[in-house]
Amino acid sequence: MTSDNSKNVIDVYSWPTPNGHKVHIMLEECGYRLGRDWIAHPIDIGAGDQFAKSFLKISPNNKIPALVDPHGPDGKPISVFESGAILLYLASKTGKFLPKTTRGKYEVLQWLMFQMGGLGPMLGQNHHFRLYAPEKIDYAINRYTNEAKRLYGVLDQQLKDNPYIAGKTYSIADMAIYPWTRNWKNQGMEINDFPHFKRWFEMIGERPAVKRGCEVLTALRKPLTDNNAREQLFGSTQYQKRK
Repeated sequence: MTSDNSKNVIDVYSWPTPNGHKVHIMLEECGYRLGRDWIAHPIDIGAGDQFAKSFLKISPNNKIPALVDPHGPDGKPISVFESGAILLYLASKTGKFLPKTTRGKYEVLQWLMFQMGGLGPMLGQNHHFRLYAPEKIDYAINRYTNEAKRLYGVLDQQLKDNPYIAGKTYSIADMAIYPWTRNWKNQGMEINDFPHFKRWFEMIGERPAVKRGCEVLTALRKPLTDNNAREQLFGSTQYQKRK
C-alpha cells in the first residue's frame, strides 16, 4: 500500500473513529497538511476493508489506523500500527509534543497508557452496550457507564491543578484522550459534573489542528444500521483465522 500521489507523503490508512482522529490530529499539529504532506486512505470498517490482505500486511491486528512513512528512521519506508505507537513515532520523528526530559516524558506516557489501556477500551464497551448491542443488558450498561464516570472523574481531578492532561504543556496525551471524550453525551455523562474536564475539553476543541483532524474522512461515515456492517464490526468475521 503506497500513495498514488507522491513517494514523499505519509500514507495513513484510517477511518473517522477516536483512534483514527488521534493520528489525524497529531499530523496536523505537527505541521503536516492533509493532501500535501499526508494522505488519508479510507478503511471502511463497516464494509470489512480492515480484513483485506493488503491492509493486514501493515496492520496485522486488523485495526485502524496504520501509517506508512516513506522516510523512516533509517531513511527507509516504515509501517506502524496501533494509534498510540503512531503518536510516539510521530513525536520522535518531529521532536514535538513529547517532553525530552525523562521525567516529563514519563509524565506524558503514563497518561497515554491510561487512554490506551483504560479510557479507550472502557468507553468503547460503554458505546457498544449503550448503542450497538442487539439487546439491552442492564448489567453491562450500568457497569460500563459507572466505569466511564469513574474515568471522567480521574481526568477531572488531574485537570484541577493542570491546564493539560500531563501538566503545563500540550502533548500527545491530550491528543489521545480528546477524541474519545467527544461523545460524552452518548456515554451517559453530564459534562457539567466535571468542570475541570469541561474547561480542558472546550479549550482543546478550539485548536485549529484539532478541528481539522476531527473532520478527516467524516463525510464517508454512515450510521451503523445494516446487518452487514454489524457483522464486520462485531460478528464472527473478525475471529476467523488469517491465512
